Amino acid sequence: MNARRVSPAVLLLATVFIVAGTLHFLAPKPFDRIVPPWVPLGPRAATLLSGAAEILGGLGLLHPATRPAARWWLLALLIAVFPANVYMAQDSDRFQVSSAVAWGRLPLQPLLMWAVWRAGRRSPGQYTPPVPNAR
Repeated sequence: MNARRVSPAVLLLATVFIVAGTLHFLAPKPFDRIVPPWVPLGPRAATLLSGAAEILGGLGLLHPATRPAARWWLLALLIAVFPANVYMAQDSDRFQVSSAVAWGRLPLQPLLMWAVWRAGRRSPGQYTPPVPNAR
């Protein structure tokens, strides 16, 4: 596989993050509502920051040189937003989401993290060793 070419799986994952991040800006209210009260930022600031982080991470997956950094960036983001998902699940009626959906999405988080881990390689499916500096 050409290292410059983006696999369909990586393209799909990048699209998911870019679209989700864009939604944080286009329709922020649902995201604002699930920001736990103990988060040190205001809900709108947290929503916009996480949306920007999703967009940047998704874009980072699209180029082999930035994939490894995007991997760590998105893994950190997924860990950071997990408490909001737990917060929503604990009081799903308040967020007008079915309890089954709210709790059912929690186990999907590790699967998404696994997909990010795999997509974050420079060239999916093969190891790309570092190139020594030529003098």
